[in-house]
Amino acid sequence: MLNFLPSIVICVFSFLMYVVNTLFWLIPIIVFSLLKALIPLKISRTFFSYLLDQMASNWVALNTINQKIFYRVDINVEGLNGLSMREWYLVLCNHQSWVDILILQRVLHGNIPFLKFFLKKELIYVPFLGIAWWALDFPFMKRHSQAFLKKNPHLKGEDIKTTRKSCEKFKYKPVSVMSFIEGTRFTPAKHKKQKSPYQHLLKPKAGGIGFVLDAMGEHLTKIVNITIVYPDGIPSFYDFVCGNVKEVRVKIETTDVAQELKGDYFNDRAFKISFQKHVNQMWEDKDAVFSMLNKK
Repeated sequence: MLNFLPSIVICVFSFLMYVVNTLFWLIPIIVFSLLKALIPLKISRTFFSYLLDQMASNWVALNTINQKIFYRVDINVEGLNGLSMREWYLVLCNHQSWVDILILQRVLHGNIPFLKFFLKKELIYVPFLGIAWWALDFPFMKRHSQAFLKKNPHLKGEDIKTTRKSCEKFKYKPVSVMSFIEGTRFTPAKHKKQKSPYQHLLKPKAGGIGFVLDAMGEHLTKIVNITIVYPDGIPSFYDFVCGNVKEVRVKIETTDVAQELKGDYFNDRAFKISFQKHVNQMWEDKDAVFSMLNKK
């Protein structure tokens, strides 16, 4: 523990450790991802998928060691019991800061499969990272706008079919799909502009969950609903790296994917309305959990 060092020293060396760790794992991930692409055998692709996930998991583990070396942050977690590396999860969380991702990775590492995010299909062309995300089996989605579908009605449902096909690999390999369904980070200004009915949260975008559950079908069996609270205020990444975040409170609630969440969100209007009500109630309950955690 080197938290006795001056803040600026902690910032510089901790940040450098993040950079070095990322580059250290990014290079072999890219190399093995190319091998995965070049060898079209199912058994080799399965092998490389597990190998690449392990590399990404090691990246998370070393980030956690970095945090423990340079600064101390008390992360109080409730609800880790019952999680498994052999389950298929949809992970939902409120979103306040990029620090959320570091906290989620640290808390969930070794408890559930490596977190993966749904990404827009266009992001596969991002230099280096695109091929790394593909190699790590991040599901890429293609969403057509309503305006586009009006002009091309014959393509209705094609976006779901394309994404569902990319998720076929998850039949054989447990996965955790992560979604910040508020769609953006919480700020008082956004909260006011939205006229959010929740005290601590922005409005959830039910369509995001609807798309994931529709695309993943029966592959996702459980929902991990996570609430993150920063008692001393929402931190920036700079605050976290410099050791200025002293406490984080995390509440984890795991449930089966309810039957009322299974259906055709985009074509069944009655189901869509019911689904939105269910998600809004989930967010109302989360708001109450946030208030409880914030008072401790």
